[in-house]
Amino acid sequence: MKRTHPVLMVFHWLFAAFMLAPLVMVALVSFTDKGYIAMPFDGASWRWYIAILKEDEFVNAFYRSLVLGATAATLATLLAVPAGMAIAWHRFPGREAILSLLLSPLMVPHVVLGIALLRFFTQLGASGTMWGLTAAHTVLVLPYVLRLVVAAATGFDRTVAHAAESLGASSWTVFRRVELPLIVPGVAGGWLIAFINSFDELTMSIFVASAGTQTLPVKMYNHIANTIDPLLASISTVLIVLTLVLMMVLDRFYGLDRVLAGKQ
Repeated sequence: MKRTHPVLMVFHWLFAAFMLAPLVMVALVSFTDKGYIAMPFDGASWRWYIAILKEDEFVNAFYRSLVLGATAATLATLLAVPAGMAIAWHRFPGREAILSLLLSPLMVPHVVLGIALLRFFTQLGASGTMWGLTAAHTVLVLPYVLRLVVAAATGFDRTVAHAAESLGASSWTVFRRVELPLIVPGVAGGWLIAFINSFDELTMSIFVASAGTQTLPVKMYNHIANTIDPLLASISTVLIVLTLVLMMVLDRFYGLDRVLAGKQ
């Protein structure tokens, strides 16, 4: 087995430390007992974590982001699975154009997308509504699910499906019992990445959301525009921990290497 060069190992550790340092600093600041941002070297406190539960606006924004992220990720998955399977397994006129159209939100700046959607929803009379925000987030996260579904479907051995069809299985049975289970890692990974991106989306949500439909990132942005206190550090730490838990659960059931590769 070829050993990694010590210089490369040092570089990898330094790069990892550089990437993780801001997260560690945020977590440390969140345990301060002071009313301003400071390192808790003179004693840790749960003050700002308890303060989260007393802030009803932040709690409501958290649940709103949670429901919005889950709904947008689910809708995007329902659209991406059939689209990804068709694109990966079939050759038809306009295939590349359709794929480019579905992936286009990745290439459009979120500011431009937010302004365009604001104008669109205003004309429909749906500006600032929850369903409009859900539709906007679904469009935004659809490419993430689609890319993983296409990758998983491309690595799928079609002879397995053909064998099931030759034994008399219907198209629905083949999809439900053969095709879908074999691309589940890609679908699950796409759903999770879509959920995280929807939950974390700020730029576009500022334009589309209203005072009554503020998501957690928008609420945090508005809060930090007026005051800076360790409350945001404690909220950020909670979000970091929740993200790590989701990644661990996904790794436990499907394996991150398979999910990120989009293959079984």
